[in-house]
Amino acid sequence: MQDKCALLVEDNKIESAAITSLFNRAGFRLSAVSDGYAALDIISDNQYDMVISEVNLPSMSGIDLLLKIKEIDATLPVILISGDICVKDAVEAMKNGAYDFLLKPLEAETVECIISGICRTPVFSEQSPMNGKYTIVTKNDEMKRLMNYAEEISNSRASVFIHGESGTGKELFARHIHQFSTRKDKPFIAVNCAALPETLMESELFGYEKGAFTGAIARKKGKFEAADKGTILLDEISEMNYQLQSKLLRVLQEKEIDRVGGTESIPVDVRIIATTNRNIDNLMQEEKFREDLYYRLNTIPLHLPPLRERKDDISLLADYFINKYNKLENKVVKGLTEHAVIELTERPWKGNVRELENVIERAVLMCKGTFIDEKLLSLNGRLLTARPPVYMGQSVAPEVSLRELEKKVIFQTLDKTNGNRTHAADILGISVRTLRNKLNEYRQKMEQQ
Repeated sequence: MQDKCALLVEDNKIESAAITSLFNRAGFRLSAVSDGYAALDIISDNQYDMVISEVNLPSMSGIDLLLKIKEIDATLPVILISGDICVKDAVEAMKNGAYDFLLKPLEAETVECIISGICRTPVFSEQSPMNGKYTIVTKNDEMKRLMNYAEEISNSRASVFIHGESGTGKELFARHIHQFSTRKDKPFIAVNCAALPETLMESELFGYEKGAFTGAIARKKGKFEAADKGTILLDEISEMNYQLQSKLLRVLQEKEIDRVGGTESIPVDVRIIATTNRNIDNLMQEEKFREDLYYRLNTIPLHLPPLRERKDDISLLADYFINKYNKLENKVVKGLTEHAVIELTERPWKGNVRELENVIERAVLMCKGTFIDEKLLSLNGRLLTARPPVYMGQSVAPEVSLRELEKKVIFQTLDKTNGNRTHAADILGISVRTLRNKLNEYRQKMEQQ
């Protein structure tokens, strides 16, 4: 802890000395200045782990200082303090990215909680997704090792194949690789192979010429041409049509594409990153995925661990999502109760980080106080539980077919996700294609009735 340091911005010398003493006793080195302009000069030349600032400063308000600090370093935690209870200031502070808003005088316990939270903030992070950037939040050793490895191989032209369950952050890792590569200033194009209909996949990837098919009224470039000199992400590539896989293999081998209806090959310089949430070995045995394509894509494999194997990240991620939805929803939730943390840690998280985010988002929206308890988390319980529901005083479910139960669960999940098929498929643990086929089946049966 001795290598941690913070900057205090406080114009009251007595309070400055008291706060400095509290942080020093907690193992933090604290530098102090009396106004915002001095703070900005120091921050530009030094690295701090956090900034603590009084809201009511003589030359520049703490809110204005917060905004200027975020322009310099969006990831630097800023804590605003005040001797006055002002809800408006607190809301504005959290909305503009403050780590916390505290009332003076500060207590030793409060300082220790703040330091504990700051010190477990991940090293590997970028600006918030709300600002168009990505964020990988972790303190897990295996995840850190994978991120270091991703950075080491970022400048290679070799294809990367990222394996992992839905919701583990495969696309974020792909963006991380791109961001650390020499291609970072070139396009990053993401293609969801599970969401594109088979009939459109080829023209979306490779483009088409005017008149290639009905409706092709003009030439259109595909995703590969759009990603030239950059990176293309083929998300959930295991859902790609088997015949189209052979055309993708040619792109990997020849470094050129053929537009639909075209007569000339077009050279492309693209780094390919593919992801899958399925067992590729099984798909190859079933002849649903080409072995030669797999070995071309799998030059650099990455296997992301599920959330249940990185439980040390659960409370950290929960805190991150609480802060995120505080800003989006103008809430001031401070965190989780101890029982809520236990509840989260014991869950299986089949939907991984994406499922955890959904749970926290709803809990923040429903929270009426300052902390989320386990009762709020229970509102987000899974659709299917280990114990059957009780009907008319009995402990057995009514006699319904598995097909009807499956249909009911699918429509309940779609209702929960506001019709988002990709999100619903992730929760259900099936591919988007399977979900689409199920819905087509239900619709055909309804039309026949």
